[in-house]
Amino acid sequence: MTIGDWNEAAAELNDIVASFDEGEVSVDDLFTKLERATEIIESLEARLDATKAKVEELTPRIARAADQE
Repeated sequence: MTIGDWNEAAAELNDIVASFDEGEVSVDDLFTKLERATEIIESLEARLDATKAKVEELTPRIARAADQE
């Protein structure tokens, strides 16, 4: 399964959590939903890590460009 954009993934994760909170998950679906939630969380964490790395890379460049103005 693929993970959509950030908002879609977060909404899907919220739906899964809500189904747990509301007791709507059958024992048969429990493993599948937990597995999907784990995939979403791992994907979102990877995106955050990549974004953080990009920000850390760009920050000095932005600072240098601002100093040159």
